[in-house]
Amino acid sequence: MNELPLSITEQLNNILQSILYVVPETALAILFLLVIITGLLLKKDADRFCQLLSLFGLVFVFQRDVQQLYLILSGPKFLFNNMLLLHHVSIVFKLIFEALAFLIVVYVPLDEQLKVHKKGLSDLYAIIIAVVFGLHLMAMSVNLLMIYLSVEMVSIGSFLMVAYRSENRFAVESGLKYVLFGFAASATMLYGMSLLYAFTGQLDLFNGQFLEQLIHLNPVPVSLAILLVLTGIGFKLSFVPMHFWVPDVYEGAATPIVAFLSTLTKIVGFALLANFLTPFIFFSHWTAFDFRLFFSAVAILTMVTGNFAAILQNNLKRMLAYSAIGHTGFGLMALVTFSQQGVSALLFYLLVYALANIGALMLCSFYAGKNSMLTVQDLRGLGKTYPFAGVCFVILLISLTGLPVSAGFNGKVLVFSAVIEVYRQTHNIWLLALLVTGAVTTVVSLFYYFKIPLYLFLKSAENETELPAEKKQTFLLIIIGLLSALVLLIGIYPGFLSDLVR
Repeated sequence: MNELPLSITEQLNNILQSILYVVPETALAILFLLVIITGLLLKKDADRFCQLLSLFGLVFVFQRDVQQLYLILSGPKFLFNNMLLLHHVSIVFKLIFEALAFLIVVYVPLDEQLKVHKKGLSDLYAIIIAVVFGLHLMAMSVNLLMIYLSVEMVSIGSFLMVAYRSENRFAVESGLKYVLFGFAASATMLYGMSLLYAFTGQLDLFNGQFLEQLIHLNPVPVSLAILLVLTGIGFKLSFVPMHFWVPDVYEGAATPIVAFLSTLTKIVGFALLANFLTPFIFFSHWTAFDFRLFFSAVAILTMVTGNFAAILQNNLKRMLAYSAIGHTGFGLMALVTFSQQGVSALLFYLLVYALANIGALMLCSFYAGKNSMLTVQDLRGLGKTYPFAGVCFVILLISLTGLPVSAGFNGKVLVFSAVIEVYRQTHNIWLLALLVTGAVTTVVSLFYYFKIPLYLFLKSAENETELPAEKKQTFLLIIIGLLSALVLLIGIYPGFLSDLVR
C-alpha cells in the first residue's frame, strides 16, 4: 500500500516536468480555442481574422519548435510517462508540419470552390489547427494508446475537411467514403494493438518487456498483430493495398484539402511508422517479422501501381492522387534502409515533394476556378495565354519527376544513395529490386507528368478565349512563383536544407 502514493507522486512529477517540453502543443491547443472563439464572436470579417490568427499562431509555434532543438541537446526525452518521445527527427517533422500548414492556410481562401462557401472558412481554419495538433502527437507517439488517440484526432479532422463543402454532392460522397474506410482501418489497427497488449501486457513500445515477451511467442499470431497495426498506418500513408480510397477522395475534396491530405497526413504517416519500427529494428533478437522484406515488397507494388495507374488518368486531381501513391512507395525506399542516412534522405524527399505538390495543386485551382473536374484537355493552349503559370507548372512537374536542377532530383539522389550504401553492406536482393523499380517508375512518371506541358504549350485551344476574370488571381500566382523559385533554389543549393534534416 505504501508504494501506491510514491508511484502517483513520481507520475505527477514526470507530467509536470514534461509540460516544459510541450510548449508548441500547448500553443496549438490555445490557438485552436482562439480561432473558434474568434469565429463565433466575429460575423462579418470572421474568415479574414481567423486566417490571420492562424497564420500568426503557426509562426509562433514554429519558433517554439526551433527552441525545442536546444532542449534535447543532451539526448531524446521521454514525456508523460513514456507516452511521447521528443527527439531531433520528431522536431524536424513538426517544423515541416508548421511550414506546410502555413502554406495551406494561405491557400484556402484563394481557391474558388472554398471561397464561395456559404458557411465561411473560419471553421475550416479551426479544424486545420486541431489536425496539426494531432500531427504533433502522432510524430512523437511511442505508446500504443497514444498512437491510437492521435491517429483518431487526425482522422476525425480529416473527415471533416474532406466533406466541408456539404453543398457539393460529390464532396459529401467522397467524405462518406473516406469516413467508412478510415473507421475500418482504425478498427483494424486497434484490434492489432489489443493483440499486442494481450501478448505482452505492455503499451509502451520502448519498454524492454514489450519485445522480450513477443520473441517468446509463436511468430504467426505476432506477425498477424503487427500486420493489423500496419494496416491502419498504411491507410494514412496510402500504400498498396491501402490506397483504394485515394483517387475518389482527392477528386471530390476541395483542392486545398487535397493538398493537405497528400502532404501533411502522408508525412506524419512516415513519422508514426518510424516510431513504431524503431524498437523492433534495433532489437538484435527480433526475428518474428521481416520488416525489410515486407516494406520492400509494399514499396515496389506501390511505386508500380501509382505510376502506371496515373498514366491512364485525364482528371488532374486523380492523376496527382496516383502520383502521390507512387511517391509514397519511393519514400518507403528510404525507410527500409533502417539507417540514419535513410531517415535524413526521407525527410529531405518528403519536404521537397510537398512543396512541389502543393504548388501543382495551386495551379489546378488557378486553371480550374469553380470547375472541380479539371482535365488535362482543359489546359489546351492555356500555357500561351498564361505563360508565367505554365512555366511554373513545368518547373514543379520537373521536381515531382525528379529531373536535374530541381529539388526533387536531389531528393531522389539522396534516397538512391542511402539504399545503395545499405545494399553494399548487406547485398540484400530486395534493396536491389527497389533500386531498379525506383529508376523504372521515375521514367514512367515522365509519360503522365509531361502530358500537362504538352497540352499547355503544344496543343492549340479549340476556342481562343481567355479564362474568366475571377481566375486571374495575382496573389495565388505570386505564391506559386515563390514555390517554383524555391524548388529551383533547393535544386541548385541543397545544402541549407539537407543540414536541417541531417
